[in-house]
Amino acid sequence: MSKRLDYNQIAPAGIKALGGVYGYVLQSRLSATLIELVYLRISQINNCAYCLDMHTRDLLKKEEKVEKIALLQAWREAGNLFDEREQAALAWAETVTRVAETGVPDEAYQAARAVFEERELVDLTIAISLMNAYNRMAISFRATPAAAAAA
Repeated sequence: MSKRLDYNQIAPAGIKALGGVYGYVLQSRLSATLIELVYLRISQINNCAYCLDMHTRDLLKKEEKVEKIALLQAWREAGNLFDEREQAALAWAETVTRVAETGVPDEAYQAARAVFEERELVDLTIAISLMNAYNRMAISFRATPAAAAAA
């Protein structure tokens, strides 16, 4: 797989605007680790190699347990490895990412609202939307994962 084009060079103002949203999410009340877990789960759903590589590395830098990263894709079967907020965030991320299939049902919204305050849920949804946008950029233009570039 070869890179199609360098969107960072071609549309720097657009990428900078996405970076502004990224900065907004980082300053939210959501924990950085929760956000990274959500980013990684979304990237798994979308099969984005570039973002899978990046967010796995970011979680390892945050000293997240390898077992937790390895079981993220099957978080529902991972017992209490993921806490209540993480489980709620991952469930919400999955239904929002698959919006065309799920329509984001009322039950999913109610489950997320039971755990997150209004502002947190809006910020989480912004984070989910952002990662879906980044995944689509990286996949469409074949961004090279760091691991592949180093090989």
